[in-house]
Amino acid sequence: MVKVAIVGASGYTGVELARLLHAHPEVEIACVTSRQNVGEELAAVFPSLQGAITQVCDDVDVDLVCSKADFIFTALPHQTAMAVVPAFIRAGKRVVDLSADYRLRDVAVYEQWYQPHTSPELLAEAVYGLPEVYRERIVQARLVANPGCYPTSIALALKPLLERDLVDAATLVADAKSGTSGAGRSAKLGSLFCEVNEGFKAYGVANHRHTPEIEQTLSHIAGSPIRLTFTPHLLPINRGILSTCYGQLKVALSSADLHRLYLEHYAAEPYVRVLPQGVYPNVSYVRGSNFCDLNLTVDVRTGRVIVMAAIDNLVKGAAGQAVQNMNLMLGLDEGRGLGQLPLFP
Repeated sequence: MVKVAIVGASGYTGVELARLLHAHPEVEIACVTSRQNVGEELAAVFPSLQGAITQVCDDVDVDLVCSKADFIFTALPHQTAMAVVPAFIRAGKRVVDLSADYRLRDVAVYEQWYQPHTSPELLAEAVYGLPEVYRERIVQARLVANPGCYPTSIALALKPLLERDLVDAATLVADAKSGTSGAGRSAKLGSLFCEVNEGFKAYGVANHRHTPEIEQTLSHIAGSPIRLTFTPHLLPINRGILSTCYGQLKVALSSADLHRLYLEHYAAEPYVRVLPQGVYPNVSYVRGSNFCDLNLTVDVRTGRVIVMAAIDNLVKGAAGQAVQNMNLMLGLDEGRGLGQLPLFP
């Protein structure tokens, strides 16, 4: 059994990690930390874990965590993560970091969108944890930067088109909608029930922090620099992301042609489901699962392709993908602990 720690277990990503790791047959949750809940059982913080998770929350003490666990998930906010990740790496631990602190390779870009970086020496080593793109590098990594939820859905939606140079990169637009759990568990005016219920709004317009991460990944896939227009929206639901991506086709292709291409491209990927033609992704059909559902159509009138991707932002968009990365890093079957079918209704 691999002993794992969840550093920052009192957020939505932390409890999702606990839920998934509890079902993992080759993992033992040996340590959970939460500065605001030190001394409390994690199941008291999240009653959904009652009778299953008995760990008491420790403070974020690097030596203590290292003494208890061999593998570490850091589910901390950006800036907080970089304060502890280097120490875990120096102690010889392997880490999946779910913050944004190690996703961007260029320290200047990170500091433009976030704040000063205190461990830029790790940026060159950190592997971006999108298995469908970087699987071989993840296997060897000491530090994996788990992707953001929006970037995951958009990269998977556009990858087959960009790899084959089928779409004009200058025309790319990503219009995405997320449930409120993406804003985290801390109290914020914009995510209060009365602010969100019966509403639907854009936010982070033209300046969302996931933009450089999306562009970095798409540029790697395409082999050339990419800029796109990205607009996120807040849905009055708990979970889920639906990203609708648009681009001008370079060659005349039918919806059937591209559907076959996507089926072939993702045939070997265990967590990407290309739906039958005419069946479009719905966040309610991936809830609680590690799946990304995809489909597309071609607007023959404009020559644009429209690709839709649905994920659960807490699973394939966070904790599930982190477990998938851990499995790869430890040489385990990639799907261990991730066999849950989506919850419906």
